[in-house]
Amino acid sequence: MRRFLTSVVAAAAAVSLATACGSDQSAAPAPTTTTTATAPSESATEDAPESPTGSPTTSPAPQEAPSATPEKLKRGVKGDRVVALQQRLTELGYWNGGEADGSFGALTQQAVYALQKAAGLTRDGVVGTKTQKALDQGVRPKAKSDDGRVIEISKKKQLLMLVNDGEVEQVFNTSTGSYERYEQDGASHIAATPSGKFTVSRQIDGWRDAPLGLLWRPKYFNGGIAVHGAYSIPPYAASHGCARVSIPAMNHLWKNGKIPIDTKVWVY
Repeated sequence: MRRFLTSVVAAAAAVSLATACGSDQSAAPAPTTTTTATAPSESATEDAPESPTGSPTTSPAPQEAPSATPEKLKRGVKGDRVVALQQRLTELGYWNGGEADGSFGALTQQAVYALQKAAGLTRDGVVGTKTQKALDQGVRPKAKSDDGRVIEISKKKQLLMLVNDGEVEQVFNTSTGSYERYEQDGASHIAATPSGKFTVSRQIDGWRDAPLGLLWRPKYFNGGIAVHGAYSIPPYAASHGCARVSIPAMNHLWKNGKIPIDTKVWVY
């Protein structure tokens, strides 16, 4: 009987010891897979093994969030960043009024249109990452003429350029013929700006109330086709055949004698 009781007690002690070892094993941290550049989860922090002193081991600090993208510059924005934009546009030859006043208005938008056209970007008039990169890289259109003073009008890029001996001095957003059909005096016409080499033959210093609309201070170079000022100069071809620029831009061209009579005009 004594031998039987002794065996029972020994077995019970063995069971108790096995249960305690099982508890130690379940408390040990399970192997985990480490993911690079990922902040530790709450559960991973709770299951981290303790150091010999009893304090939790230190988890890697999460990486800092990337800095915010700068605000896009567009009409209505004001400040030092706009001043820098206006100064850079002027430096590259994109006419935007000649004064860096820190206010993103219609003339700055026209200059941004011109830059975007030269760079082959979306013509939205907004300075985002790609347009800023074009500014930083100093993107400018190239001239086709190499001698004398020439007004070059690119129908593909919708740009008007003042060129002197092959160097582009100033660039303007322009809008040429849309090549859409329109009706006049019962006849159907195509709104075309013919390509070719011409010269300025006549001009009007004021408004011309033409059959197809108002022209501000037109400089005619091909029959009834002229470079002239207008209220609307979208970043795409929209005229009946003339090359539109903004009214302030046309005033600038007149005031500074940029397109006198006999000036060469290349359209391509």
